Amino acid sequence: MLFGIDILIQQNPSWKQSRIGLVTNHAATTCQLIPSRKALLEKGFNIIKLFSPEHGLDSKGADGAKMKDGSDPLTQLPIISLYNEKLAPNEEDLKDVDLILFDIPDIGCRYYTYLWTMTHVLEACALHKKPLIILDRPNPLSGNMALAEGPFLDEKNCASFIGRWNIPLRHSCTLGELALYFNTTKNVGATLDVITCKDWKRQDFQPDWGISFVPTSPAMQHFNAALLYPGLGLLEATNISEGRGTTKPFSFAGAPWMEPKKLLLLLEQDKTVAVKEKELMPAESKYAYTNCQGIEFYVLQPENFNPVLYGLRFIKLVKELHPEHFSWNTYPTHVNPTGKDHLDKLLGKANSEALFEMPYDEFVKHIKSITTVTNWQEHISPFLLY
Repeated sequence: MLFGIDILIQQNPSWKQSRIGLVTNHAATTCQLIPSRKALLEKGFNIIKLFSPEHGLDSKGADGAKMKDGSDPLTQLPIISLYNEKLAPNEEDLKDVDLILFDIPDIGCRYYTYLWTMTHVLEACALHKKPLIILDRPNPLSGNMALAEGPFLDEKNCASFIGRWNIPLRHSCTLGELALYFNTTKNVGATLDVITCKDWKRQDFQPDWGISFVPTSPAMQHFNAALLYPGLGLLEATNISEGRGTTKPFSFAGAPWMEPKKLLLLLEQDKTVAVKEKELMPAESKYAYTNCQGIEFYVLQPENFNPVLYGLRFIKLVKELHPEHFSWNTYPTHVNPTGKDHLDKLLGKANSEALFEMPYDEFVKHIKSITTVTNWQEHISPFLLY
C-alpha cells in the first residue's frame, strides 16, 4: 500500500520548483518510514517552510500545550506553529508561498485536532488564493461506513477546536475526503487537489497495511490506543486517568479509588475486548506519581468494536460503582483555557453530563440511539475517493 506522499515522490509535477509550504509533522512518513519532508527535499521539491499542528513538528509536545515557531533540525527549514496565537497561516506566512502541501496522519476521530488544523489551512488557502494539495493517508480505524459512530456535532452549542463542524465522532473517512466534503458543504471554495493512496481498501485497519504504526502524538503510541481513543478519550472529562503518563495511554483507565474486580465482572461480557486488572503509576497528568488501580483494554475484534458506545458505557459503570469518588473534570488546553464543558466539546452534545443521571438501562438505550449514525454515508458518498 502507498500513501499520497509515496505517489507524489514518484511524480514530476509542473509545480515541483514552485515555492512550497508543507503542513506536516514527524509522524508523516513514506511507506518506508522516511519523514515526508525529508523525502520531498531529496526528490527535489522546493519546500521553503514548514507548518506544524498541535504537539509540534516532532509530535512530542504535551497535549493542549501551545507550540512555538522554530527551526527543523532535520531540514533546517523554518517552522511556523499552527497551535499558537494563530491556528491558521496568515497573509504574511503565505506571501512568499505559491502552494501548500498538507501531509499529517489522522486517527479517524473527530476530536483529534489534526483534522481541524487541515480545515483552518483550507480556509486560509481560499482566503489568500493559494492552491492546497492534500497528500492523503488511509484511516487507521478503517473506512468502513458501517463502523462510523456518533454523536454528530451540535455546531451551535459545542463547536470548538476539537470539533468545528458537524460530522460523526468516528467518521470512517480520510482527511482528503473530508477536505473535499468541507470545501463544498461549507462553501470554502479553495483550489483543492487530493493525491490519493494506492491499494487501500476501506475495510482495512492499520495492521492490514503492512506498515508499522508511527506514533502520531505523545499519547498515541499504538494502534490499540487509536482504536480505543474515540471512547476512552472521553475520560479526559472525568477524574479517571486515561493512561497519560503511563505505558498504556488510552489502553488503560484507572484511579487510586477504583475497584477493578467489580468492573471486570461487568466488562468481561463484551467479547470484542480483552480486559484485565492492572495497576500503573502515571508520571504526568491525573494522579501523577500515585498508584492507580484500573483496567487494561485490548481490542480483539476491531471489525465488530464500537469504541464510542464502549467508552460511554465504561464511564457510566465507573460512576455507578463509585458514586462517592467519581466526578467530572475540567480539561484546560491552549484552545480552551478554562477547560469547561469538555465532555460537551468531545461528544459534540450539549448538557452531556446529564445523560449519566439516567438509570443504567435507560442510559444504554439512549446512547445506542445517539451513537448510531444515519445519513452520513449518503452525505459523504459524493466525496469518497476509495
